[in-house]
Amino acid sequence: MLEATGITVRLGSREILTGVDFRAQPGQITAIVGPNGSGKTTLLRALTGELSHDGRIRLNHHDPASLRPWVLAGLRGVLPQATPMAFPFTAAEVVRLGLMGGIEAAEPDLVPKALARVGLAGFEPRPYQELSGGEQQRVQLARVLAQVWHPTAHGQPRWLFLDEPVSALDIGHQLQVMAIVRDFADRGGGIVTVMHDLNLTAMFADSVALMAGGGLMAQGAPAEVLCDELLSRAYMCPLRVNALPSDGPYLLPQASGPIAAE
Repeated sequence: MLEATGITVRLGSREILTGVDFRAQPGQITAIVGPNGSGKTTLLRALTGELSHDGRIRLNHHDPASLRPWVLAGLRGVLPQATPMAFPFTAAEVVRLGLMGGIEAAEPDLVPKALARVGLAGFEPRPYQELSGGEQQRVQLARVLAQVWHPTAHGQPRWLFLDEPVSALDIGHQLQVMAIVRDFADRGGGIVTVMHDLNLTAMFADSVALMAGGGLMAQGAPAEVLCDELLSRAYMCPLRVNALPSDGPYLLPQASGPIAAE
């Protein structure tokens, strides 16, 4: 389980997060949503130890800051919003970086397995810099999957922390990635992900944390949090759940169909 209590983050004289209490369970997808500047990425970076903070964090009953780096790397993988790569790596070499931090380095054929998992079979020799933005994003997802390939280890859940994992993807690949995330959780792992798409959040998340103004407005099941009153307050515009905005075309991704985790 992941438990965070009283998380406060200051950058210079400015307080970015104020006393946030947050929780996530293994076997579930916990989505952090909210408007731009609400503190979503800041909270994720505090949870992963990238930002110093006040408050208390426990991951599988441990203080992450007290764990050895290689122990922490074997416990959780982190996918940031963007991962600049200055060197001319191939897709396989980028994925192999995840193996260097994980505990499955000796598992055979894990690099091609991870690339195939994200729909990039055969991309091993492709130069990373020549891939599209969406393909690069999926290579980075393959990297963190390789790091924590098995969702549980030694009877403990492992975790994926994902910052907008579908932001550069078309609708088909969004569903593919969310199916991968769903599968990781269903096999016992924990998912904490920042999301912008509220429809995908409603479709896949088990728990939703709604941020606004550097605080946590609400956390609970999607049906409890994704409601007219809370969303309208958070986004400062009128929002209605399950209502057509006009008489024009209305399109939503569908969770059922040919898209699968494999």
